[in-house]
Amino acid sequence: MSLTQNLREVMKAISGVPGFDKVLEKVTLVSAAPGKVTCELRVQEEHTNKLGTLHGGLTATLVDSISTMALLCTERALPGVSVDMNITYMSPAKIGEVVVITAQILKQGRTLAFASVDLTNKTTGKLVPRIKPCRFPISQTAPPQKDQVHKLLSPSCSPTAYAMLSILDLMLRLSRTA
Repeated sequence: MSLTQNLREVMKAISGVPGFDKVLEKVTLVSAAPGKVTCELRVQEEHTNKLGTLHGGLTATLVDSISTMALLCTERALPGVSVDMNITYMSPAKIGEVVVITAQILKQGRTLAFASVDLTNKTTGKLVPRIKPCRFPISQTAPPQKDQVHKLLSPSCSPTAYAMLSILDLMLRLSRTA
């Protein structure tokens, strides 16, 4: 299975679970390569602020989730939590417009990984916001047992997708104990 197919499985599983990341069910994965993920989102009314443009809070959620996906596509394949996010809004995205979200890992050190995320209007190519989040990868710990994530996986799930979901499950469990 390709990296893109594995990531599609992970995104499908995450969007099927209650919580804020449910927004991923409206996101289409275009491609995944080592350290880089490209997705698209058609802006709908539920994604907008009172001015009818893409809400800044949703933008931050997309950046957080999709940069995590890019981090999962690195050699370490470990997710992280955002410790810093600088968003510069360049132009609005309106209802009906398609936004292309490209997350790329710029550098991955021992304790921090740096990513750049661009949201561009698919039709005009205009930059919507540009974001440079800093992420803190979770340290190596024992992966969860299969019964902890089996509800999220289809029977044909690949070992790579299973490993990615196991890491996400671990991240969720660690965040609940913090």
